[in-house]
Amino acid sequence: MFDTVLIANRGEIALRVVRTCRDMGITSVVVHSGVDADSAAAQAADRRINIGPADPRRSYLYAPAVIEAARLTGAQAVHPGYGFLSEDPDFATICAENGLVFVGPAAEVMARLGDKSTARRMMADAGLPVVPGSREPVGTADEAAEVARRIGYPLIVKAVAGGGGRGMAVVRDAGALLPTFRATRASAQAAFGDNRVYMEQYLYGARHIEIQVLADGHGNVVHLGERDCSVQRRHQKLVEESPAPELPPGLADRLAGYAVAGCRAAGYRGAGTFEFLVRGAEAAFIEVNSRIQVEHPVTEMVTGIDIVREQLRIAAGEPLGFDQDRVERRGASVECRINAEDPARDFAPCPGTLTGFRAPGGPFVRVDTHAFPGAQARPEYDSLLAKVVTWGQDRDQALARMRRALGELRVEGPGVHTTAGLLADVLDDPDFCAGRHDTTLLDRRAAS
Repeated sequence: MFDTVLIANRGEIALRVVRTCRDMGITSVVVHSGVDADSAAAQAADRRINIGPADPRRSYLYAPAVIEAARLTGAQAVHPGYGFLSEDPDFATICAENGLVFVGPAAEVMARLGDKSTARRMMADAGLPVVPGSREPVGTADEAAEVARRIGYPLIVKAVAGGGGRGMAVVRDAGALLPTFRATRASAQAAFGDNRVYMEQYLYGARHIEIQVLADGHGNVVHLGERDCSVQRRHQKLVEESPAPELPPGLADRLAGYAVAGCRAAGYRGAGTFEFLVRGAEAAFIEVNSRIQVEHPVTEMVTGIDIVREQLRIAAGEPLGFDQDRVERRGASVECRINAEDPARDFAPCPGTLTGFRAPGGPFVRVDTHAFPGAQARPEYDSLLAKVVTWGQDRDQALARMRRALGELRVEGPGVHTTAGLLADVLDDPDFCAGRHDTTLLDRRAAS
């Protein structure tokens, strides 16, 4: 096992990794920008090192600074968390060239899965159902029109290098196709440095179901069950839960089988997530996230497995310490993302200083957060302040505890709004309570 791990991230995920490192007796080093010197993660880590200014392009995304920090602190491995460099195969390669273990899949595997178009082909060849769409990136207006004629409307244009809900746009009729196609290519170039896009049929009214997997370097692959992540705004998740409620009989097992097969086909190693759209009893693969997910705590709550610990063990070359038969899932868990955003202004970010912050507590409540009174929600970074997670013997109990927890949460600061109130309303939505919700839930509520 590693003696020292460098954590190349910030916020709650950096603090989350620090804690598991401490549990495992590993020295943790957190990199931070100048404005994050007093962050919760920097304060909790065994060591911290400043790698640049607030602009992430000159700090958290600047690989030479991260590598130099690892060299100076004697780290043997780099845990990238999520976001920033976590799905950058070039960074994984740079780590290897500098004698560092990247905590994640091999660079070549990450590159293939990060190219969404290639991933679709790979998974289709492995027997996974995929959403009808283009098999190759669509490069011209004529090609876009041809694909649209074949799959029909509505459809969605996605950046090949996209992720995290960015780089995609829905097209509802032929008149909007070419403007949207061109705009998505331009935004993909700006956001990801890659203007390639592909097109899929847009499954309106589908649910977003994903499977957590773990794979070691010894041929062992297990799944940790499914999560329902259907409550989204602009394709970004707000509420996640496990198990997924009201799925047709046998569907969760079928999705898990697809994920394990896809994992083996890709030669995957590490923690990953296979994402599917589900409508009725039909399911279609959409993408693989080759990193730890924001919503991993709900899986940890129902399985009792520390996913970060398993990531580190796998990266160190150790085999999984359990097989599929030993993965037991108990009860139900729900996670609500508390973002510094104003739902009344189309989820506009609300940066500012937190003059007050009180996390909820009580039985079976977990809060992953980097917030505290005096902390700042910075405009340069993601707006996630906290993840409130509850567990119950069944879904109703987990939801009841979540309602209580959100009622206890306090976030105060001039101009700082959060998603907490909206999420409390969602928990009382009749469709959500009955497990009938899908990815259109928030849009339908906004329109009513």
